[in-house]
Amino acid sequence: MAEIITMPQLSDTMEEGTVIKWNKKIGDKISEGDILAEIETDKATQDFEIDVSGILLFIGVKEGEKTKVNDILAIIGEEGEDISHLILESTSKKVKENIKNLDEKLLISPLAKKMAKKENISINEIKGSGEYGRIIKRDIEFYKTKTLNKDLENKSIAHSSMRKKIAKHLTFSKITAPHYYLFSEIQVDELIKLRKKLNNKLSIEEKISFNDFIIKAVSKTIKNNMDINVSWEEDKIIIYPNINIGIAVAIKDGLIVPVIKNADQKSLLQISKEIKDKVNRSKSKKIQPEEIDNSTFTVSNLGMYGIESFTSIINIPNSSILSVGKIMERPIVKNSKIEIGNIMKITLSCDHRIIDGAIASNYIYSLKNFLEDPITILF
Repeated sequence: MAEIITMPQLSDTMEEGTVIKWNKKIGDKISEGDILAEIETDKATQDFEIDVSGILLFIGVKEGEKTKVNDILAIIGEEGEDISHLILESTSKKVKENIKNLDEKLLISPLAKKMAKKENISINEIKGSGEYGRIIKRDIEFYKTKTLNKDLENKSIAHSSMRKKIAKHLTFSKITAPHYYLFSEIQVDELIKLRKKLNNKLSIEEKISFNDFIIKAVSKTIKNNMDINVSWEEDKIIIYPNINIGIAVAIKDGLIVPVIKNADQKSLLQISKEIKDKVNRSKSKKIQPEEIDNSTFTVSNLGMYGIESFTSIINIPNSSILSVGKIMERPIVKNSKIEIGNIMKITLSCDHRIIDGAIASNYIYSLKNFLEDPITILF
Protein backbone atom coordinates (compact mmCIF):
# COMPACT_ATOMS: atom_id res chain seq x y z
CA MET A 1 0.00 0.00 0.00
CA ALA A 2 1.40 3.40 -1.01
CA GLU A 3 2.59 5.76 1.72
CA ILE A 4 2.84 9.54 1.63
CA ILE A 5 6.21 10.97 2.72
CA THR A 6 5.87 14.50 4.10
CA MET A 7 8.38 17.27 4.80
CA PRO A 8 9.86 16.32 8.20
CA GLN A 9 10.46 18.76 11.04
CA LEU A 10 14.23 18.43 11.33
CA SER A 11 14.67 21.10 14.01
CA ASP A 12 12.48 22.43 16.80
CA THR A 13 12.10 25.79 15.03
CA MET A 14 11.66 24.51 11.48
CA GLU A 15 8.48 25.66 9.72
CA GLU A 16 9.45 24.95 6.13
CA GLY A 17 12.27 23.27 4.25
CA THR A 18 13.97 23.41 0.86
CA VAL A 19 14.82 20.28 -1.10
CA ILE A 20 18.44 20.86 -2.11
CA LYS A 21 18.91 17.52 -3.87
CA TRP A 22 16.94 14.35 -4.61
CA ASN A 23 19.13 11.26 -4.31
CA LYS A 24 16.46 9.08 -5.96
CA LYS A 25 14.27 9.48 -9.04
CA ILE A 26 10.78 8.25 -9.86
CA GLY A 27 10.85 4.50 -10.49
CA ASP A 28 13.86 3.85 -8.23
CA LYS A 29 13.70 1.17 -5.59
CA ILE A 30 13.86 2.58 -2.04
CA SER A 31 15.09 0.63 0.98
CA GLU A 32 14.69 1.55 4.62
CA GLY A 33 17.70 3.61 5.69
CA ASP A 34 18.34 5.15 2.25
CA ILE A 35 19.02 8.88 2.04
CA LEU A 36 16.08 10.09 -0.02
CA ALA A 37 17.02 13.77 -0.23
CA GLU A 38 19.10 16.62 1.20
CA ILE A 39 16.88 19.18 2.94
CA GLU A 40 17.82 22.71 4.04
CA THR A 41 16.21 23.82 7.30
CA ASP A 42 16.48 27.16 9.10
CA LYS A 43 19.70 25.88 10.71
CA ALA A 44 21.53 23.54 8.34
CA THR A 45 21.30 21.14 5.43
CA GLN A 46 20.57 17.58 6.54
CA ASP A 47 20.24 14.16 4.96
CA PHE A 48 16.65 12.86 5.03
CA GLU A 49 16.79 9.16 5.84
CA ILE A 50 13.72 7.18 4.80
CA ASP A 51 12.13 4.59 7.09
CA VAL A 52 10.01 2.70 4.53
CA SER A 53 10.73 0.50 1.50
CA GLY A 54 9.19 0.38 -1.95
CA ILE A 55 9.24 2.17 -5.30
CA LEU A 56 9.44 5.96 -5.55
CA LEU A 57 6.18 6.72 -7.39
CA PHE A 58 5.83 10.49 -7.03
CA ILE A 59 7.95 13.56 -6.23
CA GLY A 60 5.95 16.58 -5.08
CA VAL A 61 8.73 19.19 -4.65
CA LYS A 62 11.38 20.10 -7.20
CA GLU A 63 15.02 20.67 -6.26
CA GLY A 64 15.40 24.23 -4.98
CA GLU A 65 11.72 24.55 -4.01
CA LYS A 66 10.39 25.18 -0.50
CA THR A 67 7.44 23.54 1.19
CA LYS A 68 5.99 23.64 4.68
CA VAL A 69 6.48 20.96 7.33
CA ASN A 70 4.00 18.09 6.81
CA ASP A 71 3.36 19.02 3.16
CA ILE A 72 3.78 16.17 0.68
CA LEU A 73 7.34 15.40 -0.47
CA ALA A 74 6.95 12.04 -2.17
CA ILE A 75 4.91 8.85 -2.41
CA ILE A 76 6.43 5.39 -2.04
CA GLY A 77 4.51 2.22 -2.85
CA GLU A 78 4.39 -0.81 -5.10
CA GLU A 79 5.29 -0.71 -8.78
CA GLY A 80 2.28 0.21 -10.93
CA GLU A 81 0.13 1.16 -7.96
CA ASP A 82 -2.58 3.79 -8.59
CA ILE A 83 -1.77 6.83 -6.42
CA SER A 84 -3.87 9.47 -8.14
CA HIS A 85 -6.29 9.67 -5.22
CA LEU A 86 -3.43 10.30 -2.80
CA ILE A 87 -2.05 13.09 -4.93
CA LEU A 88 -5.44 14.74 -5.26
CA GLU A 89 -5.94 14.63 -1.51
CA SER A 90 -2.49 15.77 -0.46
CA THR A 91 -1.07 18.20 -2.99
CA SER A 92 -1.76 21.86 -3.66
CA LYS A 93 -4.33 23.23 -6.08
CA LYS A 94 -1.62 23.63 -8.70
CA VAL A 95 -0.69 19.94 -8.55
CA LYS A 96 -4.36 18.94 -8.64
CA GLU A 97 -4.85 20.97 -11.80
CA ASN A 98 -1.84 19.24 -13.37
CA ILE A 99 -3.34 15.80 -12.53
CA LYS A 100 -6.62 16.77 -14.16
CA ASN A 101 -4.56 17.74 -17.27
CA LEU A 102 -6.57 20.83 -18.06
CA ASP A 103 -5.96 22.07 -21.57
CA GLU A 104 -7.44 25.52 -21.94
CA LYS A 105 -7.38 27.05 -25.38
CA LEU A 106 -5.08 30.07 -25.62
CA LEU A 107 -6.58 32.97 -27.60
CA ILE A 108 -4.12 34.71 -29.93
CA SER A 109 -4.38 36.59 -33.19
CA PRO A 110 -2.65 35.12 -36.28
CA LEU A 111 -0.32 38.16 -36.53
CA ALA A 112 0.64 37.97 -32.84
CA LYS A 113 1.27 34.24 -33.18
CA LYS A 114 3.54 34.84 -36.18
CA MET A 115 5.45 37.59 -34.33
CA ALA A 116 5.89 35.40 -31.24
CA LYS A 117 7.27 32.55 -33.35
CA LYS A 118 9.70 34.86 -35.16
CA GLU A 119 10.99 36.35 -31.88
CA ASN A 120 11.06 32.91 -30.18
CA ILE A 121 8.68 34.16 -27.46
CA SER A 122 6.66 31.73 -25.36
CA ILE A 123 3.03 32.89 -25.60
CA ASN A 124 2.31 31.17 -22.27
CA GLU A 125 4.22 34.01 -20.59
CA ILE A 126 2.08 36.75 -22.14
CA LYS A 127 -1.16 38.17 -20.80
CA GLY A 128 -3.48 39.23 -23.60
CA SER A 129 -5.09 42.67 -23.66
CA GLY A 130 -7.58 41.98 -26.45
CA GLU A 131 -11.18 40.86 -26.22
CA TYR A 132 -11.64 37.90 -23.85
CA GLY A 133 -7.94 38.07 -23.03
CA ARG A 134 -6.80 37.51 -26.60
CA ILE A 135 -3.10 38.10 -27.29
CA ILE A 136 -2.66 40.70 -30.00
CA LYS A 137 0.19 42.55 -31.73
CA ARG A 138 0.70 45.19 -29.02
CA ASP A 139 1.05 42.48 -26.35
CA ILE A 140 3.96 40.92 -28.25
CA GLU A 141 5.59 44.32 -28.73
CA PHE A 142 5.16 45.23 -25.05
CA TYR A 143 6.60 41.89 -23.92
CA LYS A 144 9.60 42.28 -26.23
CA THR A 145 10.31 45.80 -24.91
CA LYS A 146 9.92 44.65 -21.33
CA THR A 147 12.31 41.75 -21.91
CA LEU A 148 14.95 44.03 -23.45
CA ASN A 149 14.76 46.30 -20.39
CA LYS A 150 14.55 43.61 -17.72
CA ASP A 151 18.20 44.09 -16.71
CA LEU A 152 17.29 47.63 -15.60
CA GLU A 153 14.47 46.44 -13.36
CA ASN A 154 14.70 45.64 -9.68
CA LYS A 155 15.31 41.98 -8.99
CA SER A 156 14.38 40.01 -5.92
CA ILE A 157 15.60 36.82 -4.30
CA ALA A 158 13.36 34.89 -1.93
CA HIS A 159 14.63 34.67 1.65
CA SER A 160 16.18 31.34 2.55
CA SER A 161 14.95 29.62 5.71
CA MET A 162 18.30 30.36 7.33
CA ARG A 163 18.21 34.07 6.43
CA LYS A 164 14.72 34.45 7.93
CA LYS A 165 15.84 32.65 11.09
CA ILE A 166 18.90 34.92 11.43
CA ALA A 167 16.80 38.07 10.96
CA LYS A 168 14.26 36.99 13.56
CA HIS A 169 16.93 35.97 16.08
CA LEU A 170 19.04 39.14 15.77
CA THR A 171 16.03 41.45 15.82
CA PHE A 172 14.81 39.79 19.02
CA SER A 173 18.27 40.16 20.58
CA LYS A 174 18.68 43.83 19.68
CA ILE A 175 15.18 44.73 20.90
CA THR A 176 15.15 42.78 24.15
CA ALA A 177 18.78 43.01 25.35
CA PRO A 178 20.06 46.53 26.22
CA HIS A 179 23.48 46.39 24.52
CA TYR A 180 26.53 48.34 25.62
CA TYR A 181 30.07 48.10 24.29
CA LEU A 182 33.57 48.12 25.74
CA PHE A 183 36.58 48.75 23.48
CA SER A 184 40.20 47.81 24.04
CA GLU A 185 43.52 47.38 22.24
CA ILE A 186 45.77 44.38 22.81
CA GLN A 187 49.47 44.29 21.99
CA VAL A 188 50.12 40.99 20.22
CA ASP A 189 53.83 40.96 19.38
CA GLU A 190 54.48 38.05 21.75
CA LEU A 191 51.47 36.21 20.35
CA ILE A 192 52.85 36.56 16.81
CA LYS A 193 56.22 35.17 17.96
CA LEU A 194 54.67 32.23 19.82
CA ARG A 195 52.42 31.30 16.92
CA LYS A 196 55.35 31.34 14.50
CA LYS A 197 57.44 29.19 16.85
CA LEU A 198 54.68 26.60 17.30
CA ASN A 199 53.78 26.45 13.60
CA ASN A 200 57.41 25.80 12.67
CA LYS A 201 57.04 22.47 14.51
CA LEU A 202 53.63 21.53 13.07
CA SER A 203 52.52 20.08 9.74
CA ILE A 204 50.61 22.19 7.22
CA GLU A 205 47.34 20.54 8.29
CA GLU A 206 48.03 21.35 11.94
CA LYS A 207 48.94 25.04 11.55
CA ILE A 208 47.42 27.16 14.31
CA SER A 209 45.63 30.42 13.49
CA PHE A 210 45.38 33.58 15.58
CA ASN A 211 41.69 32.78 15.97
CA ASP A 212 42.58 29.43 17.59
CA PHE A 213 44.64 31.30 20.19
CA ILE A 214 41.78 33.75 20.74
CA ILE A 215 39.21 30.99 21.32
CA LYS A 216 41.52 29.26 23.79
CA ALA A 217 42.25 32.54 25.59
CA VAL A 218 38.54 33.45 25.67
CA SER A 219 37.66 30.12 27.29
CA LYS A 220 40.43 30.43 29.90
CA THR A 221 39.34 33.97 30.67
CA ILE A 222 35.75 32.83 31.20
CA LYS A 223 36.98 30.12 33.59
CA ASN A 224 38.45 32.91 35.71
CA ASN A 225 35.35 35.10 35.27
CA MET A 226 32.38 32.72 35.39
CA ASP A 227 29.93 35.55 36.13
CA ILE A 228 30.03 36.35 32.40
CA ASN A 229 29.03 32.77 31.50
CA VAL A 230 25.35 33.41 32.18
CA SER A 231 21.95 33.97 30.54
CA TRP A 232 18.99 36.20 31.38
CA GLU A 233 15.48 34.89 31.90
CA GLU A 234 12.60 36.98 33.15
CA ASP A 235 12.46 35.31 36.56
CA LYS A 236 16.04 34.06 37.02
CA ILE A 237 19.68 34.05 35.96
CA ILE A 238 21.04 30.88 34.34
CA ILE A 239 24.63 30.14 35.41
CA TYR A 240 26.38 27.68 33.08
CA PRO A 241 28.99 25.24 34.45
CA ASN A 242 30.26 24.44 30.94
CA ILE A 243 32.19 26.86 28.74
CA ASN A 244 30.89 26.48 25.18
CA ILE A 245 32.30 28.96 22.66
CA GLY A 246 30.28 29.80 19.55
CA ILE A 247 32.24 30.90 16.48
CA ALA A 248 30.47 33.14 13.96
CA VAL A 249 31.05 31.73 10.44
CA ALA A 250 29.98 33.52 7.26
CA ILE A 251 28.28 31.26 4.72
CA LYS A 252 26.42 31.90 1.46
CA ASP A 253 23.01 32.33 3.09
CA GLY A 254 24.18 34.43 6.04
CA LEU A 255 25.73 33.32 9.30
CA ILE A 256 26.05 30.12 11.31
CA VAL A 257 27.58 29.64 14.76
CA PRO A 258 29.19 26.22 15.34
CA VAL A 259 30.07 25.59 18.99
CA ILE A 260 33.31 24.38 20.58
CA LYS A 261 31.94 22.70 23.69
CA ASN A 262 33.97 22.60 26.93
CA ALA A 263 36.65 24.68 25.18
CA ASP A 264 38.49 25.35 28.45
CA GLN A 265 39.17 21.61 28.80
CA LYS A 266 40.70 21.24 25.32
CA SER A 267 44.25 21.89 24.16
CA LEU A 268 45.10 24.57 21.63
CA LEU A 269 45.70 21.91 18.98
CA GLN A 270 42.38 20.17 19.74
CA ILE A 271 40.53 23.48 19.43
CA SER A 272 42.31 24.27 16.16
CA LYS A 273 41.38 20.91 14.58
CA GLU A 274 37.77 21.16 15.76
CA ILE A 275 37.39 24.70 14.43
CA LYS A 276 38.75 23.72 10.99
CA ASP A 277 36.38 20.75 10.81
CA LYS A 278 33.26 22.63 11.93
CA VAL A 279 33.95 25.71 9.79
CA ASN A 280 34.38 23.53 6.68
CA ARG A 281 31.18 21.59 7.39
CA SER A 282 29.31 24.80 8.16
CA LYS A 283 30.23 26.25 4.77
CA SER A 284 29.17 23.06 3.01
CA LYS A 285 25.98 22.95 5.14
CA LYS A 286 26.88 19.57 6.63
CA ILE A 287 26.98 20.77 10.25
CA GLN A 288 24.44 19.04 12.52
CA PRO A 289 21.88 20.98 14.62
CA GLU A 290 23.35 19.77 17.92
CA GLU A 291 26.70 21.27 16.88
CA ILE A 292 25.29 24.81 16.70
CA ASP A 293 23.31 24.75 19.95
CA ASN A 294 24.06 25.55 23.60
CA SER A 295 26.81 28.15 23.23
CA THR A 296 27.47 30.23 26.36
CA PHE A 297 29.70 32.90 24.74
CA THR A 298 30.32 33.88 21.11
CA VAL A 299 33.34 35.19 19.19
CA SER A 300 33.08 37.03 15.86
CA ASN A 301 36.40 37.63 14.08
CA LEU A 302 36.49 39.85 10.98
CA GLY A 303 40.22 40.46 11.12
CA MET A 304 40.83 38.25 8.10
CA TYR A 305 38.60 40.62 6.10
CA GLY A 306 40.75 43.63 6.99
CA ILE A 307 38.25 45.12 9.48
CA GLU A 308 39.97 47.14 12.22
CA SER A 309 37.13 47.14 14.74
CA PHE A 310 33.37 46.62 14.89
CA THR A 311 30.49 45.82 17.22
CA SER A 312 28.32 42.69 17.17
CA ILE A 313 24.77 41.86 18.17
CA ILE A 314 24.63 39.44 21.13
CA ASN A 315 23.82 35.86 20.22
CA ILE A 316 20.89 35.37 22.62
CA PRO A 317 20.69 33.55 25.03
CA ASN A 318 24.39 34.44 25.50
CA SER A 319 24.92 37.59 27.54
CA SER A 320 27.96 38.83 25.59
CA ILE A 321 29.89 38.52 22.33
CA LEU A 322 33.51 39.39 21.51
CA SER A 323 34.30 41.18 18.23
CA VAL A 324 37.89 40.83 16.99
CA GLY A 325 39.57 43.06 14.41
CA LYS A 326 42.73 42.65 12.33
CA ILE A 327 46.29 42.85 13.65
CA MET A 328 47.87 46.20 12.71
CA GLU A 329 51.29 47.81 13.03
CA ARG A 330 51.12 50.97 15.17
CA PRO A 331 53.48 53.30 17.04
CA ILE A 332 53.60 52.17 20.69
CA VAL A 333 55.11 54.02 23.64
CA LYS A 334 57.46 51.84 25.76
CA ASN A 335 59.64 53.21 28.51
CA SER A 336 59.07 56.75 27.19
CA LYS A 337 60.18 55.68 23.70
CA ILE A 338 58.13 55.20 20.57
CA GLU A 339 58.42 51.78 18.95
CA ILE A 340 56.56 50.00 16.18
CA GLY A 341 54.38 47.22 17.53
CA ASN A 342 51.39 45.09 16.59
CA ILE A 343 47.98 45.73 18.12
CA MET A 344 44.57 44.13 17.78
CA LYS A 345 41.31 45.92 18.60
CA ILE A 346 38.52 44.07 20.39
CA THR A 347 34.98 45.02 21.36
CA LEU A 348 32.90 43.29 24.01
CA SER A 349 29.13 43.65 23.53
CA CYS A 350 27.21 43.00 26.75
CA ASP A 351 23.61 42.62 27.92
CA HIS A 352 23.29 45.32 30.58
CA ARG A 353 20.43 43.46 32.29
CA ILE A 354 22.88 40.90 33.59
CA ILE A 355 26.49 41.98 32.85
CA ASP A 356 27.54 45.08 34.74
CA GLY A 357 30.38 47.29 33.54
CA ALA A 358 32.77 46.11 36.24
CA ILE A 359 32.23 42.43 35.33
CA ALA A 360 32.84 43.13 31.64
CA SER A 361 35.91 45.26 32.41
CA ASN A 362 37.45 42.51 34.54
CA TYR A 363 36.87 40.07 31.73
CA ILE A 364 38.64 42.27 29.16
CA TYR A 365 41.53 42.89 31.59
CA SER A 366 42.01 39.17 32.11
CA LEU A 367 41.74 38.38 28.38
CA LYS A 368 44.27 41.08 27.58
CA ASN A 369 46.75 39.57 30.06
CA PHE A 370 46.43 36.14 28.43
CA LEU A 371 46.92 37.43 24.89
CA GLU A 372 49.81 39.77 25.74
CA ASP A 373 51.57 36.96 27.63
CA PRO A 374 50.39 34.10 25.41
CA ILE A 375 52.53 31.34 26.90
CA THR A 376 50.05 31.37 29.79
CA ILE A 377 47.32 30.31 27.38
CA LEU A 378 48.99 26.91 27.01
CA PHE A 379 48.89 25.96 30.67
